[in-house]
Amino acid sequence: MESIYNLLIEYGMNPEIASYLSVFIQILIIAILCIAANFITKKVVIRIITHYFTKTNFKWGSIILERKIFRKLSHIVPAIIILNFSKTFPGYEGWIEKGAIIYIIIVGLFILDSFLNAIDDVYRTYEISKVRPIKGYIQVVKIVVAIIAGIIIIANLIGKSPTILLSGIGALSAVIMLIFKDSLLGLVAGIQLTSNDMVRVGDWIEMPKYGADGDIIEISLNTVKVQNWDKTITTVPSYALISDSFKNWRGMQTSGGRRIKRPIYIDTSSISFCTNDMIGKFKSIHYLKDYIINKESEIEEYNSNNEVDGMNKVNGRSMTNIGVFRAYIANYLKNHPGINQEMTQMVRQLEPTEHGLPLEIYAFSNDVRWAVYESVQSDIFDHLFAVAPEFGLRVFQNPTGHDLRNVLDGKINSKDHGTS
Repeated sequence: MESIYNLLIEYGMNPEIASYLSVFIQILIIAILCIAANFITKKVVIRIITHYFTKTNFKWGSIILERKIFRKLSHIVPAIIILNFSKTFPGYEGWIEKGAIIYIIIVGLFILDSFLNAIDDVYRTYEISKVRPIKGYIQVVKIVVAIIAGIIIIANLIGKSPTILLSGIGALSAVIMLIFKDSLLGLVAGIQLTSNDMVRVGDWIEMPKYGADGDIIEISLNTVKVQNWDKTITTVPSYALISDSFKNWRGMQTSGGRRIKRPIYIDTSSISFCTNDMIGKFKSIHYLKDYIINKESEIEEYNSNNEVDGMNKVNGRSMTNIGVFRAYIANYLKNHPGINQEMTQMVRQLEPTEHGLPLEIYAFSNDVRWAVYESVQSDIFDHLFAVAPEFGLRVFQNPTGHDLRNVLDGKINSKDHGTS
């Protein structure tokens, strides 16, 4: 700066103006150097690094470049230049150095943040990331580093050692725990969730209390993000998965079968013993032929051994249309291509209700995908609703307007016939 000042004096400039102008020129030169250094770093150095990663097909190069780690690193260069030229400003040297150091620390925080995010992105490329996510731990590291950086910045401003500030943290521990309560709870919950393998990224969970019903897309320090089936996002606190109850459908998804558990209600007034004509008709049904023959032989043998009078169906044993229908459904499920034949299958009667006799189908589809599962389930019940009348059975349904209209039309017709 003295050289610039002396040069200006030689040109006959007023000493006071020369003093201010020399400072301005010095600042301008430093600014030009900073801009030039930053430009060279971004346009030359970073371009060379980018070209190297692209040319060598470095496995995680694209992730590192997307996080702009090197671009952020280039911002440190101007701060180093300013720090080196701080001695040329006597009286302001200390403040310039402090400002430059604080700037370097802040830029360093952003660089570390991008680096940690890049580590998480790289980790997510591995399958284990769905079982053992590390985002929560990375967020803890970020918090710790930010606190340390804050302490160093404050210590730098007041000109004290950071250890003095660290010694006072013990007294502020209660305040710190209050401020970071959710983070601490989230950290503990994250460790429990991971160690006990309670949830993974991609798991389908149901948590009605929080309106969550869908796939987990992210597990972080404080929250678990769930994308619901309507594509909305529900954010659930991590510790809520420890303290509250929720349903995880992972077991179903990995089992290879999705449960079908639905009843069809039979009108009890349509249940009856099978007549000879009905039995003859049932023998022509592919899924019932062997069952009817075996059942007839079994009943005939029982009634013969017990000298049962077969003239009355109440005596001895007889086939019923509901029993035959139940056998038909069981054989139908065994031959259905959409049913998992390695898992439980049942056709059972539940307790009769005011809606009739519930005949429940309990089985598992062999495809856990929602759309396929619904298609298989609908296909089964479409068929059962259509085939029930072939067994002389009526599916229960509350009277509708159509039923009442038919009754009313029947009364009008009978009255007209009576009048004529």
